[in-house]
Amino acid sequence: MNAFRLAGDMTHLLSIIVLLLKIRTMKSCAGISLKTQELYVIVFVTRYLDLFTRYVSFYNTVMKLVFIGTSIAIVWYMRYHKVVKQTYNNDQDTFRHYFLVLPCFVLALLIHPVFNVIEVLWTFSLYLEAVAILPQLVLLQHSRNIDNLTGNYIFLLGAYRALYIINWIYRFFAENHQVRWIPWVSGLVQTALYADFFYYYIKSWKNNEKLKLPE
Repeated sequence: MNAFRLAGDMTHLLSIIVLLLKIRTMKSCAGISLKTQELYVIVFVTRYLDLFTRYVSFYNTVMKLVFIGTSIAIVWYMRYHKVVKQTYNNDQDTFRHYFLVLPCFVLALLIHPVFNVIEVLWTFSLYLEAVAILPQLVLLQHSRNIDNLTGNYIFLLGAYRALYIINWIYRFFAENHQVRWIPWVSGLVQTALYADFFYYYIKSWKNNEKLKLPE
């Protein structure tokens, strides 16, 4: 594992810690899209089915279990915790996220590295993760005013994907010179969706202002 891959994993893990910190300490999920979090549950469950068929390393196994467990815990808090669920912005979380699932699954059936259950679902998870942030971005567009923890959470999510792209570039030149089109294109699409948010996040940070998105 190279430094970029490790940095990406740690940034991803930190984003989840920031979100859980917001939920646990503030007893609030205001500004967080339940629909995006539900999509992440589907992403991690379908991506890490190889937990039952292939052992890579202790680190790999632990990280997979952490991502599955924390994503389910976040959805549970937002749906069932008696205090947290009352802070959910249901009226602003309007993106019809189920419209993303079927097209991603059909695309995975058509374009995949190997046609078997594990590989098709792994490919589906990449396609779905690329667009899973859309409900969250729509919610932010509606609410406009974003608290620091929510802003940091989304920034770290985008940074994790950007670091993974650097990791792929490094591996291409330093290791195998293989082009993996499916994760590369999916990762680029996902990172591009964060571009507008990155701009306003960095702008607010430089000007020491509260993060706001334009109407």
